[in-house]
Amino acid sequence: MAALELADGTIHYETSGTGPPLVFVHGGWMNGTAWEPQVEHFADDYQVVTLDVRGHGDTGATEPDRYSIGLFTDDLEALFSELEIERPILCGLSLGSMVVQEYVDRHPDGAAGVILGGAVRSMPPVELPAGMKAFWSPLPAMSASLSVSGSKGTFRSMLQSIQATTGERWLSVDPETRAAAIEDVGDIPSAEFRKIFDALYRYEPPELTGLETPTLVVHGEQEAPLVKRQGRQIASAVADGDRLELADSGHLVNQDRPRAFNSAAADFLAALPAT
Repeated sequence: MAALELADGTIHYETSGTGPPLVFVHGGWMNGTAWEPQVEHFADDYQVVTLDVRGHGDTGATEPDRYSIGLFTDDLEALFSELEIERPILCGLSLGSMVVQEYVDRHPDGAAGVILGGAVRSMPPVELPAGMKAFWSPLPAMSASLSVSGSKGTFRSMLQSIQATTGERWLSVDPETRAAAIEDVGDIPSAEFRKIFDALYRYEPPELTGLETPTLVVHGEQEAPLVKRQGRQIASAVADGDRLELADSGHLVNQDRPRAFNSAAADFLAALPAT
């Protein structure tokens, strides 16, 4: 992987192919390899970029004591400057969808198109009144769980809580994909896990009302209903938004249904104005 040296850490990333820039941002506690089915499909026609967000994958731990979606977006901006990328097509999954939303809120004309898989606006996917997040914060319980069970055990507990209301196949309908995702979480130190969770929990989503960037929101059929609702909010807020639900897939929709996801993404990309 290539490395981008920053004042407070080193961001690892990969590029492949040539053409219009197509940038993928992975979900929480995952890494850039989550996009392998998409990299293989699109590298013949695009300059495909993946990165490992702070705390994840080869990037690993960095100096800040606290992470935020804003900081992750700062890193994305620094990467674009390093690679001299202008008006990329952005594709984000889960946490990555938050980073993409933050980027286009900062730069309304800064992306040629947006694809959001497993799109979520906030965590939990019910936006609480101002000030209530701090009052109801799960971070103390999260810290206690991490001290006893580590990253993998804490993530499993989170899955059990979500699946109690959404069904066994929420994360992925494929047992191998689910197991691989859990193994990736196990590679993340507890301190980094907490910092990532904190970034997700504290994020206050932008409204995106009137954003003119063409946007496609893709959810799996097994996605949590409240997350699907947030996806509908995103698609209806932007001026040129559309939403697609893929059968036989969960939160990791790009891995559960890679051919269908790639086909939908290809159709979306083909309809974009020339960049």
